[in-house]
Amino acid sequence: MTSRKANCPDCDRDNLSRRDFIKSTAAAGVAVASTGLVTGLPAVAKEGQQAKPETLVQQLYSTLTDEQKKLCAFPYDHELRSAVNNNWHITKTQLGRDFTKEQQDLVLQIFKGLHSPEWADKVVAQVEHDGKFDRTSPALFGEPGSGKFEFVLTGRHVTRRCDGDSVAGAAFGGPIFYGHAAQGFNETAEHPGNIYWYQAKRANELFQALDGKQRQVALLSKSRGEQGTKTVKLSGKTTDLAGIPVSDFSADQKELADKVLEDLLAPFREIDRAESMKLIRKNGLDNLHFSYYKDQNIGDDNVWDVWQVEGPSMVWFFRGKPHVHTWVHIRESA
Repeated sequence: MTSRKANCPDCDRDNLSRRDFIKSTAAAGVAVASTGLVTGLPAVAKEGQQAKPETLVQQLYSTLTDEQKKLCAFPYDHELRSAVNNNWHITKTQLGRDFTKEQQDLVLQIFKGLHSPEWADKVVAQVEHDGKFDRTSPALFGEPGSGKFEFVLTGRHVTRRCDGDSVAGAAFGGPIFYGHAAQGFNETAEHPGNIYWYQAKRANELFQALDGKQRQVALLSKSRGEQGTKTVKLSGKTTDLAGIPVSDFSADQKELADKVLEDLLAPFREIDRAESMKLIRKNGLDNLHFSYYKDQNIGDDNVWDVWQVEGPSMVWFFRGKPHVHTWVHIRESA
């Protein structure tokens, strides 16, 4: 079959070498240790710089009225904090209805700050297209500036978190979700306009590099499906996971696996990319398993729309039919 080259339609990810990626994530790891994120307290932005999302979360909290707090503020250990879904509202609030213009702008800037500069506007446009940004629902757990806290924004095709490193050993502050229905609910095999489809192209490039025996191990009949928060349940296992382990890859195949991870992490801010890679490496890159699923293949073209990367403490489940849903959970331990 003809290979579909894996690159973002708006930015050439192939120009970022593996060495550059490793250097950039390592540098970001140093940055984590040198900012207020370590203590969970927001760092103060220098003049002329964009304030960090953690700083903006504290500002947002300070503007909430008592009535607003009743609707969207919870104790840090509330069970809602660890939930995730593909189309849900963590509270009954709507951003455009229950919050002031100033507060709406703060939420927008928090959200944009959780993404890389190259991706921030595209992701905002995706949320606006799929469910309207002003219909998203925010929640705050704990009190920013006085201890552990977490901000969570939810809606259709969006769950994002900002925790100031309060959630120990968890990338992104816990499970997140992203998706896109670019040109209707049922996308065609090429997924035209879908901002995340480039990630599946890269994963399929890896599949095409596998030999016949490896493909038999990697290609499974039925995917795990979606079950809300259970979709990102971590197994803690290094063996007996679905698909083929990276330990069975050649050096060239491992290079392609690295590129899949690069593309998966590309939309997010540098600090979160670095933390994700730190936790993935701690559990062993060779312990990651790649699996592809035959049961949801749009167009019967053997370009697998549904696939997954899973490790002992990681799930990155990409469901591309009927449109893109992506479930992410990375931790230090299950």
